[in-house]
Amino acid sequence: MSVSKLTMPTAETALPGRDNPILPSCHHAVNGTDLLAPPPASMETLIVGMGCFWGAERLFWKQAGVYSTSVGYSAGFTPNPTYQEVCSGQTGHAEVVRVIYDPTIISLDRLLRLFWENHNPTQGFKQGNDVGSQYRSIILTHSLEQYQIAQSSMERYQHALGHTSITTQIQPAQEYYLAEEYHQQYLAKNPNGYCGLGGIGICFPPN
Repeated sequence: MSVSKLTMPTAETALPGRDNPILPSCHHAVNGTDLLAPPPASMETLIVGMGCFWGAERLFWKQAGVYSTSVGYSAGFTPNPTYQEVCSGQTGHAEVVRVIYDPTIISLDRLLRLFWENHNPTQGFKQGNDVGSQYRSIILTHSLEQYQIAQSSMERYQHALGHTSITTQIQPAQEYYLAEEYHQQYLAKNPNGYCGLGGIGICFPPN
């Protein structure tokens, strides 16, 4: 295992990337929404990383009230990275899912419950057998209210876990780069494909 996959690069040491985005030329394979269109004004957005993004995206697109999902890269330094560059550990990005949702149908608290219960948030730069900084647990928020709710949810889940420390990062959203087309809704296109989701058996406590 390369040491670079287990350490975060700096802005100075990260790969240079490119000016032009690598955009998927497709609609959502499950619900048909335009992956390149801005979210409708009535919707809100949350970005989470919980290991390999294939299974995580399927978890969220199945929820009533979720308008659209996509997978991509965020919280790093390299502009417009490729999957191979992210996997090298030299971009600083995490594999993430962008969830666009209707808050009148599904609450942020419900989305965070899905997040906490469906992966292991205590593993640092890995998730199960997937090892590398791109698999770290992370929540990227789009408002102060989202940030405060996410922080509160982490405190609640930490209390439920006891002495095992959560390593999840919570921070304001940064640039989100869409992943390549073949990654989008991967498990809808490949039903028997790899899914790394797996919680630790501790329920998220009620508010």
